[in-house]
Amino acid sequence: MKFIVSSTALFGHLQAISRVINSKNSLPVLDCFLIRLADGTLSMTASDNDTTLSTSIETSEYEGEGSFAVSSKTLLDALKEIPEQPLSFEINMDNLEITVHYQNGKYSLMGQNADEYPQTSEVKSGATQVTIGADVLMNGVNRCIFATADDELRPVMNGVYFDITPEDLTLVATDGQRLVRCKSYLAHGNEKAAFILPKKPATLLKNLLPKEEGDVQISFDDRNASFVLEDYRMVCRLIEGRYPNYNSVIPQHNPHCATIDRQLFISALRRVSVFSSQAISLIKLSLSDNAMKISAQDIDFSTSAEETIACQYDGTPLGIGFKSTFLIDILNNISSQNVTIELADPSRAGLILPEEQDENEDLLMLLMPMMLND
Repeated sequence: MKFIVSSTALFGHLQAISRVINSKNSLPVLDCFLIRLADGTLSMTASDNDTTLSTSIETSEYEGEGSFAVSSKTLLDALKEIPEQPLSFEINMDNLEITVHYQNGKYSLMGQNADEYPQTSEVKSGATQVTIGADVLMNGVNRCIFATADDELRPVMNGVYFDITPEDLTLVATDGQRLVRCKSYLAHGNEKAAFILPKKPATLLKNLLPKEEGDVQISFDDRNASFVLEDYRMVCRLIEGRYPNYNSVIPQHNPHCATIDRQLFISALRRVSVFSSQAISLIKLSLSDNAMKISAQDIDFSTSAEETIACQYDGTPLGIGFKSTFLIDILNNISSQNVTIELADPSRAGLILPEEQDENEDLLMLLMPMMLND
C-alpha cells in the first residue's frame, strides 16, 4: 500500500486528534493512531476508549488500500521537523513495516495490526439531532468550561450540561460554588432534550472549533454523542445521571445592583488578593454610594490591603465576601466592558452579568459567598 500526502496537512490533522490520547493507556494500541486508506482518502483516528476523534485528508497519489496503527508520539515527533513537502508512505501489509520518504531522507518504523484497535461506539439510530453554528457552540463551551467540577462523588457536575428546547439552547456548568448559564437563541431543537458532555471532549471541542466555520451536527442518545464538524468527527461517552435543577439556585429578587468597569475591577482584585489568606483567598466587597471598597487580610502574616474604586451604586451599604480566584475567573469569561453585580444579602449567591448582553445571547454567572468574620 502506498500514498503521497502533504507533510503540513498530515501533521496538522494528526496533532489536532492527538489531544485525545492519554499519557497512560490501559490498552497499548491506544498510544497509536489508526490510519486507513480507502479510495484515495486517508482517515486518521485517535481514541482513549471513551472519546474517539477522527479526521481525513485527500492523498495526491495512492495505490492499494488497507489500515494500520502507528505510534502517535514517534510519528508526530518525526513530522514536526519536516517543512512543507510531499511525503511518500509505503506500507508492507504483510509485516506492517512503514517507510516514509521525504526530500532528503527516509524514516522506517513498525506499524501494528489495525484489528487490535477498539471499535468506536456509535450513536443509535433514531438519536436526537441538533444543528448548531460552530461559533455559537464555541462561545458557549468557552464561557462554561472553567466552572466544571472535578468531583468523584458527583460525576454529573464534571461536565457541561446541554439543555435543548424548541426555543433555545442553554449550556450550563457548575462546581457547587460557581455556576455559568449561557443561553443562545440562535440554536434550538425540535423537542426538549438534554445531555451532559464530559470535560475532556468539551476541551477538545474548544480547541477544534476556532478553526471551523459553518455548522456542527450533534446527535446523541442516552449513552453517546457524536459531533460532526467540517474536518473532524468526535464520538464520546456521555456522563449518565440527572443534572441538578440549575434554575432553582439562581436568586430571583436582588435589590442591590452595582455596575462597574470589568477591567478596573479585575486589576483591583488582583492587587488586593495578594494580601488575602492563601488558604481561602477571601476578599470583602463593601458597597456604598457609587463606590466599592475591596479589602483582604491575612491574620497569620499580619498583612492586609484595601482599595476603593468607582461604581454605579445607590442602594443601602452592603458587605459580602467572595473567593477572589473564583471571582477573577468569572470576570475573565465575560467579554463586555462593564459588569453588573446583583446581590440580595451577604448570605445569598451573587449574580454577575454583562451590562449589555450580546445579541441573541443571555449570559449569567453566579458565585456563592463566603462567610465574613466581622
